[in-house]
Amino acid sequence: MNPVSALDVDDDREVDSLTIGRRIRQLRSERGMTLEELAATVDRAPSQLSMIENGRREPKLTLLQAIARALGTTLDALLETEPLDERSTLEIGLERAMRGPTFQALGIPPFRIGKTVPTEALKTMLALQGEIDRLRDERAATPEEARRANVALRRLMRTQDNYFPDLETQARGILSAVDHPGGPLTQRTASDIAAHLGFTLHYVPDLPQTTRSVADLKNGRLYLSSRLTAKGDPRTAVLQALSSRMLGHSEPTSYAEFLRQRVETNYLTGALLIPEEHAVPFLTDAKAARSISIEDLRDAYSVSYETAAHRFTNLATVHLGIPVHFLKVHESGTITKSYENDDVNFPTDRLGSSEGQMCCRRWTSRVVFDVDDKFNPYYQYTDTGNGTYWCTARVEASSEGAHSVSVGVRFDDTKWFLGRDTQNRGVSKHSVEVCCRRAPAALESAWRDQSWPNVRTPRTLLATLPTGAFPGVDTTDVYEFLEAHAPR
Repeated sequence: MNPVSALDVDDDREVDSLTIGRRIRQLRSERGMTLEELAATVDRAPSQLSMIENGRREPKLTLLQAIARALGTTLDALLETEPLDERSTLEIGLERAMRGPTFQALGIPPFRIGKTVPTEALKTMLALQGEIDRLRDERAATPEEARRANVALRRLMRTQDNYFPDLETQARGILSAVDHPGGPLTQRTASDIAAHLGFTLHYVPDLPQTTRSVADLKNGRLYLSSRLTAKGDPRTAVLQALSSRMLGHSEPTSYAEFLRQRVETNYLTGALLIPEEHAVPFLTDAKAARSISIEDLRDAYSVSYETAAHRFTNLATVHLGIPVHFLKVHESGTITKSYENDDVNFPTDRLGSSEGQMCCRRWTSRVVFDVDDKFNPYYQYTDTGNGTYWCTARVEASSEGAHSVSVGVRFDDTKWFLGRDTQNRGVSKHSVEVCCRRAPAALESAWRDQSWPNVRTPRTLLATLPTGAFPGVDTTDVYEFLEAHAPR
């Protein structure tokens, strides 16, 4: 095989100068050649070869071919991805660090890494550089940065109607690999998926409190809380843990990447629990009968109401032609999740983020908390400044308190849903200050100067996001857990 044609490059292609330079030096040293001898063989000046070996000049493929012949090797050998020895790897890491923004911001000029520089010194400098980068990222991961990342992700979801075909394809491939016949996913099938991916399941009583699961990649073991067997849905926990492996996620380097990975994980989990090929005919039949119901979708696939509501937003616009909105609201009135492509007017901050904003008191998502009937779904029409919307909502309990989960559509699309005959109506003008963000004038006049509430402020509003690549996870706790449970 011609190595150049195999690489599909021309003579002007540039390569990773640091890695290729260190590999040339390593091979030259192994063959007992001096720099001058190699330079003479390839008809180049020793200073030019020195710059190449130090990664200060990017060689062309024609020169690399000549160097490979002189060293008695092939171009493929120079370009291979096998790791270099420890010293060369450390030198490359420090060279890259010196060219990066951290060294430049600190005003540290690049220096030559000579043979006399101890290996331990290289390790120390790289460790310091890594810690500086971590602290810089920690400062950058402010609530404002999180909101910006969330706004960007919501825009992407809206652009795609909250439908991600690549993730749907991935779900179909996994389900086919374990011979899933369609319909609800059983706990056994979830275990089969784990086995297909090379994992065994282990339910333990001492799972770190900041985690939902911990994967031991070295030993192929997935740890979950033993409490799941008594409370909660073990399938969801298993699939959420495995989805990151299916998607090939690596350690996130930013909050935006962390958030995107979480959305992808939840989406793939939903696509496995409620397979597209089975759910779309189910929903199409329901639309034809004008009886779409989130409760029916929930019951058909034995999932939580929130999972069914999320999955409906994935499929409704692309397959049913119905624009929708989704809201998850804490009992305090704070919006914790939102999505819309039906032009509904959610309250937002100056960055355009609705998460963290107070939901209007008159919106279905808030009104449902005061409804005594917790068994049946609550429906409501709400008149807004940009049209009338119909919503269906439920309240679900969680470790962080009660949340309402609601799905809604524009008035014209209400005809496809059960609950369209409801008499519940509301008027929400939350884009207007006096709607519900300020108390009625009489109440404010009577009490503004005569009250002093002790605010129960959420911790996340008082500090930056938790440190670490996985926000909120105590990595020491996780590592100690894995060490304790690793097979001996």
